Amino acid sequence: MSSNFLNPVNTQTWTNGRHLVRCVKAIQETWDVRTFCFAADQPLMFFFKPGQFVTLELEIDGQPIMRSYTISSSPSVPYSFSITIKRVPGGKVSNWLHDNLKEGDQLPVHGPVGLFNAIDFAADKVLYLSGGVGITPVMSMARWFFDTNGNVDMVFVHSARTPKDIIYHRELDHMASRIANFKLHLICEKYEIGETWAGYRGYLNKTMLHLIAPDFMEREIFCCGPTPYMHAIKRLLEAEGYDMSRYHEEAFGPTPPEVREEVNELAAEAAGAPEVPAADLHQVEFCETGKSIRVAPGETVHAAAAKLGLHIPKACGMGICGTCKVMKRSGEVEMEHNGGITDEDVAEGYILSCCSVPKGDVVIEY
Repeated sequence: MSSNFLNPVNTQTWTNGRHLVRCVKAIQETWDVRTFCFAADQPLMFFFKPGQFVTLELEIDGQPIMRSYTISSSPSVPYSFSITIKRVPGGKVSNWLHDNLKEGDQLPVHGPVGLFNAIDFAADKVLYLSGGVGITPVMSMARWFFDTNGNVDMVFVHSARTPKDIIYHRELDHMASRIANFKLHLICEKYEIGETWAGYRGYLNKTMLHLIAPDFMEREIFCCGPTPYMHAIKRLLEAEGYDMSRYHEEAFGPTPPEVREEVNELAAEAAGAPEVPAADLHQVEFCETGKSIRVAPGETVHAAAAKLGLHIPKACGMGICGTCKVMKRSGEVEMEHNGGITDEDVAEGYILSCCSVPKGDVVIEY
């Protein structure tokens, strides 16, 4: 037999960065939730850790906008990836995507990134808790173990407003019918006239939790949903004495009030903040544009760029989304990120400009 019967795979694989993808399918999941499927024009394998997210680079009304969404598909289907988006009343981006993004459209995406994933916190027994469209990351995890025949005991608990709001309802039922290690429990806040519902009603509480997963204290827990939902889950688990080091929640969300654009720093200066001695200032040089500026201790690389009129793309401002990644050519920074950059990128010299504070003079490739 010839030793050359195995041909090498020349397909490229996904790495954290900016990639052009094309929308190849749009699926209406519920009355206000749609899944968009993407693929590359040339064969590209989209490997990621189930639970991670991407950031879309969009232009809406002539303005550039970055928005991050969890990948809802599984890397077990590697030649495409999907995001599932709920139409939010008044939501500029979600409504635009529902109304405008169609099959054949091309757009840039950044990623994948995210600490909330099934690979970094491997466990034999897991409990997935989700509310609303927060189902997407845990669905990616469940799909991964289902497709790969993973030896993981899964209890999947999803809360929805009404039966018609249950995302992936048929697929969840199918998964539960096919394998013994996937137990499905659905909770609806209420049901409307004409609807029938034989499942749990109301909100997940202590009694329900003990009925659904009496061994929850032994399970790794992954939780995602609206902020009030996650706060309620955390209070419930803490009251039960659960080991919260085994509790993981999707950290990505709207930028909190305390995290603002660098304009706040400028406003502080304008309000009469004391002048920083020249000896304490650090020079930040952007070698590609030939611009440089001296900044005060505590100011970020992104703030330095903004003062020079340089626009480094940014979506979250918290070191989560990874879109503000730049190459540091020299100097040292203190970077406090939240999973938006890999150890490999850091080893190569990349930093996230939104959460990197120079410790001295630095040179940035931008």
